Amino acid sequence: MKNTVILISGSGSNMQALVRAAEQRRWAQRLGARVAAVVSNKADAPGLAFARGHGLATAVVDHKAYASREAFDAALMAEIDRHDPHGHPALVVLAGFMRILTPGFVAHYEGRMVNIHPSLLPAFTGLNTHQRALDEGCRFAGATVHRVTPELDHGQILDQAVVPILPGDTAQTLAARVLTQEHLIYPRVVERLLACGV
Repeated sequence: MKNTVILISGSGSNMQALVRAAEQRRWAQRLGARVAAVVSNKADAPGLAFARGHGLATAVVDHKAYASREAFDAALMAEIDRHDPHGHPALVVLAGFMRILTPGFVAHYEGRMVNIHPSLLPAFTGLNTHQRALDEGCRFAGATVHRVTPELDHGQILDQAVVPILPGDTAQTLAARVLTQEHLIYPRVVERLLACGV
């Protein structure tokens, strides 16, 4: 079985879209794949309750409990790897996980870790993407699924969704429209990766 571990920091709406896709599209039967666990760096992340409600293993690795990023990443790595009999999941999926990961962590999962970012990369890496797109007068915004590399939001682009920016859009209205597209493209990419062995 190809195990996927999803990392969240909040409600994990993209995690929820992935879990629903795994159930509805029968990843276990069709792909020999499953969502094995959901891990958060915040104990109060609402997404954990959703994951437990769907029978998934959950865990919390609180970044505040560690003296350094390296120590946190080592603990997180141990927790992730615990959820796969081979000691390394087929895929680690970042779904609103709001921590910048160390190069050592990224290297450990090289080629097996993906992220979704709320802009049309390479434009607007980092935070506040929707407001920045509006401030720059962009006509389009969107979301990008990419492989994770040590350089923030610079990995290989795996898929993108384009959303028009409408007159009167605010960062909030644009974010909501982009999010609906994220929920479509992220499961599609993850399923494709699992189908072809990542």
